[in-house]
Amino acid sequence: MRANFVFTEMGIAIRRNLSMIISVILVTFISLTFVGTAGLLQQQISSMKTYWYDKAQVAIYLCTKTSPQDVCPQGEASKDVRNTITSRLDSGTLKPYIEQYYFENHDEAYKTFIKEFKDNAVAKYVTPAQLNETFWVNLKDPNQAPIIIESFTGLSGVEEVKDQRSYLDQIFAMLNIASLAAISIAGLMLFSAVLLISTTIRLSAVMRRREIGIMRLVGASNFYIQLPFILEGVVAGVLGSLLAGGAIFALVQFFVQGFLAQQLPFTSFVGLGDAWTLLPGLLGLGALLAGLAAFTSIRRYLKV
Repeated sequence: MRANFVFTEMGIAIRRNLSMIISVILVTFISLTFVGTAGLLQQQISSMKTYWYDKAQVAIYLCTKTSPQDVCPQGEASKDVRNTITSRLDSGTLKPYIEQYYFENHDEAYKTFIKEFKDNAVAKYVTPAQLNETFWVNLKDPNQAPIIIESFTGLSGVEEVKDQRSYLDQIFAMLNIASLAAISIAGLMLFSAVLLISTTIRLSAVMRRREIGIMRLVGASNFYIQLPFILEGVVAGVLGSLLAGGAIFALVQFFVQGFLAQQLPFTSFVGLGDAWTLLPGLLGLGALLAGLAAFTSIRRYLKV
């Protein structure tokens, strides 16, 4: 088999179908960019879970004067309630599960609230007495949170015991939905790319049917005849994959690290290393889909 002949035929086909090849490259680029974005989102979710779940606290909210009567019939939690909670947290039963805890009174809770919601109009209507005094508990193993919740739920003077991971789960669920949406769009775009590659290869075969007939007469095998067409699709798929990889790197460098990481320094974000791990998969997926689409198209429609 003469490799230079195969590549020459491939080059001729690309020049003849340049506009179609560009279309294939662009569709592959867009679809694999969505695939890469979905992959980044999954890596981000995993990174945030590792980062935040270890920092998640259990909050023991004490009753206030404005707490619901059915939950806090006695009104404001007394000093005895605080002492009872402190004793339980320091007890031999719970202490092995607790890394540390601290108490936040009304004034401290108000300072935190104002700091976080200083630009919100509702902040000026909130008073310190309306905010719960809270015991914040850090656990050695966040998965042991149900032990703390069961120990203090229903205790007189306690309005609510909340595992902060429940808030995180809602955020991660939204990110998962966004990831699934990106994968769905990517699937549709990849399907379009496969159809476009098949159409391009068939048109190329029709335009070169004379050359194909000559090759058949001189005894060329089916694979030898089909190889330039397959390589034509693979080249377009790989070029689209490289563009998608570049878009993913740009997204991480300029948006994630250049903007989000600067605006939200208290959490961890995916980096260029994560983008590098996605690149081989994008290249492989682009080449595989393009090659299979070209091979199937030739096998079904090219009569040699």
